This record gives sequence, structure tokens and C-alpha cells, in this order.
Amino acid sequence: MKQLHERLRALNSSAQSAPAPYRAEGSGSGSSVGKDRNNLILASASPRRKKILGELGFVFDIVIPECEETRFEDDPHRTVSENATRKNNWCRERHPDAVILSADTIVVFDNLIVEKPKSMDEAVSFLKMFSGNTQSVLTAVAVSSPQLNVIPSAAEGSNISVEVIESIVHFKQLSDSMIEDYFTFVDPMDKAGAYDVDQYGDLVIESYEGPYSNIMGLPSDTAKDMLAKAGLE
Repeated sequence: MKQLHERLRALNSSAQSAPAPYRAEGSGSGSSVGKDRNNLILASASPRRKKILGELGFVFDIVIPECEETRFEDDPHRTVSENATRKNNWCRERHPDAVILSADTIVVFDNLIVEKPKSMDEAVSFLKMFSGNTQSVLTAVAVSSPQLNVIPSAAEGSNISVEVIESIVHFKQLSDSMIEDYFTFVDPMDKAGAYDVDQYGDLVIESYEGPYSNIMGLPSDTAKDMLAKAGLE
């Protein structure tokens, strides 16, 4: 465990010395928000969501929502839907003329919502719990338009549409040494469930069902389809 903490300190030190490109409005595209950028805002600090949306060919600005998230222990779908909507509404109040995409992702194991670990000990316990088992990854995507009744899937009189996508992740049987090896490569502290499918995921994950991009935090086909319905293609 001491070696894991030392490795994490090295990872965090490296991250702190690098530029932080997601901390200011418009920082992902180099222009002012909502002007000549297809009027699209990604309401997220996630580098993985930024990567996925960029790979779809969209030009966008980044705004990081500063709203309080909620949690319904007995309703994971409602939890992600509500949080994605809150993020979207927070940005909508400040950028009324933009098309806004927000998202929220959670891990669900044994009907319980699993958040980011609060310590390395908890991160280790998460992977021990997941070992040989199956979990769900839920991502809610919310897209809103400046005008009402533009998005076909939005409720009547609304300008926002929300969809929830589920992927299933099957974990390998993990020994203590496998978990320790994984955490020498991956800092689990900023990741729901203490793992990242796109970062040495093959060390701990046996297989998955559903969209891979959904496990990363933004189902690409869903995002593309929802933005098309909002007038962006």
C-alpha cells in the first residue's frame, strides 16, 4: 500500500505540473463561448468527453458547471438524468443562445451507486468487490436548444432532451497483486468505481456489453443523434 501511495503522489505531481486545459470557459477551442463555434457548448470538465465529442467532428466550447449534484439511492437512472439536467440548466442560464450538451455517469454494483473512492484503501476495496462480478455503467446525456419545441424527443414546451444509456462491465478474477499492479499505472481517485476502461482496462476487465464510449462517459452514437435533432450535424 505504501508503494501505491508513492506512485499516486508521483502521478498527481505530474498532473499538477501540466497545463489544465479544462478550467476556463472556451478553453477547449480557443475562442469566446458561443461565437462562431457552431454555438455548441460541452458542459463538462471530463477530458474523455472532450475527446469523444471532438472525434465526432464537432467544434465546441467547454463550460464547467458549478452546480450541486444529487443522488437517489434507489433510482440510479433518475440520479444520472437529474444530474445531467442540472448541469445543462446551469449552463443554459449563463449561455442562453447555445446548444448545450451535458452528461453524467455512474457505476452501479449490486443495486448500489458507486462513486469515486475517498482513499486508496477504498479504491482497493472497490476492485476486490468487483472481482469476478458484473456491474452497470449508466450515462445520461442531456442536450438543450435555445428554442422551445426544436428537439423532437423533448417534452412539449421544453427545450431539453435526456437519454440514459447502459453498458455492462464484467470483471476478471482479481488477486491482490493484480489490483496493486493496476494502481501502479492508474490513479483511481478521480474515477467512479476506481477504474478507467480506457486506461489499462484490460488488466481488470474481462469483457463488456453496450457502447464502449458510454463506459468512458459519453455514448458517441447517442450524442451525435441528439445533437443532430438539435440542428447540429
